[in-house]
Amino acid sequence: MLEGLEISVLNLSEIENFGDLSSEYYLSEYIKKSLEIRKMKYFPIGDISFVTDGEHGSPDWDVNSNIKYITAEYVKPNYIQDGNFKTISKEQDNRNARAHLKENDVLIYSVGAYAGYSAKAEKHLFPANIPRSVAIVRPNELLNSEYLSVFLNSKFGEFQTKRFRAGNSQPVLALEKIKQFEVPILVEAFQDKIAVIYNQAYNYRQETKSLYIQAENLLLKEIGLQDFKPSKEPVNIKNFRDSFATSGRLDAEYYQPKYDDYLELIESYSNGSEVISTICNLNGKNYKPEDKNEYKYIELSNVGKTGDINGCTVNYGKELPSRARRKVNTGDVIISSIEGSLQSCALVSKEYNNALCSTGFYVINSDLINSESLLVLFKSELMQNILKQNCSGTILTGLNKDDFLNIRIPKIIEAKQQQIADLIEQSFSLKKQSEHLLEVAKKAVEIAIEEDEAVALAYIKEETR
Repeated sequence: MLEGLEISVLNLSEIENFGDLSSEYYLSEYIKKSLEIRKMKYFPIGDISFVTDGEHGSPDWDVNSNIKYITAEYVKPNYIQDGNFKTISKEQDNRNARAHLKENDVLIYSVGAYAGYSAKAEKHLFPANIPRSVAIVRPNELLNSEYLSVFLNSKFGEFQTKRFRAGNSQPVLALEKIKQFEVPILVEAFQDKIAVIYNQAYNYRQETKSLYIQAENLLLKEIGLQDFKPSKEPVNIKNFRDSFATSGRLDAEYYQPKYDDYLELIESYSNGSEVISTICNLNGKNYKPEDKNEYKYIELSNVGKTGDINGCTVNYGKELPSRARRKVNTGDVIISSIEGSLQSCALVSKEYNNALCSTGFYVINSDLINSESLLVLFKSELMQNILKQNCSGTILTGLNKDDFLNIRIPKIIEAKQQQIADLIEQSFSLKKQSEHLLEVAKKAVEIAIEEDEAVALAYIKEETR
């Protein structure tokens, strides 16, 4: 009758967390991990760091400002995801000066589904500020920020996140709880080694972006978009035959002169052009997941800025949402059909072969254009404008299948395709190396706590040779 029931027996003197008597706080696995930390020299974060959060009011947006507003969804384990960050006014940044990001700050996702994710504030983002859903930890000289970030994302940080956060539908890590997190003070040489690995991973991510930009510039030059300036005229006069009779559209946005300019550029490409239905294969077939099988599921939030896939949900078929109905294969390109997220295009790498993605994506590949070139093409200014032109609807504006398949795209010459593919492959390879280094750093911190720093350093040497 009591099989599977867990019981922890404690003395009154062992009651912690301001007299917290909740059973979850005293789970045996939590007590065990806590004892692992406490066998070493350790401190609560609040004793060795300044801890604060961001703006509690509404953001004061300013498109002319350069002060980025880093919201919680961009904080990933040990890195800040790139995005089209909105910017706030200088006045708001001054009012919220305590949360003006500094180079050694560690950011913690403190309100939401992924409360506990942490990363060092990355220098290419500065100047920047944060909302209240992000906490800042500014460690003193006992900790370097790279080690602190890796520790918080390790199993010894993760259990404390679970232990201290409150709420189910909207988990919250209060600042007072973050201050109670216990951090072991590992020797300076080990912390420095973690910092070297962390920063190398950061440099690889920056190189990844640089290689993608090179591939993009190669494509733009090839199709004549590099110095292209589309019309900014707000008015376009067309007769009935060249407007509604052909397109069935009456909305003024569809007929902006700039779209005519983009279409003319495609049609005048030296190697010709064809509609998507001719050049590409569309996987539009629904796949019904088996209830008891486990699947990787890719959604919009998993798509990175340079066309990579940043993780996925892993769950049983019966637990997946009804929109998880597209099966993808290595080399497929997924393209968002929702107007607000058309930029969410990604190349499916081999680790996501046979994964599922949302029906909000179109899944394509081609026998005439390699997948890397398709990716860069659909993320380009040219195709983003054409995709946007073809969106329709009222409540949820998007791109329907027939309109998508009838879009014309340039047939990129093979030599340029290969150059683009080489750059994208290098970009993806560096991303994998970056991910590997961060995983090594995390595992090394766990080994150092469970065994010692010497064993952890040997592990690092083996994994990074």
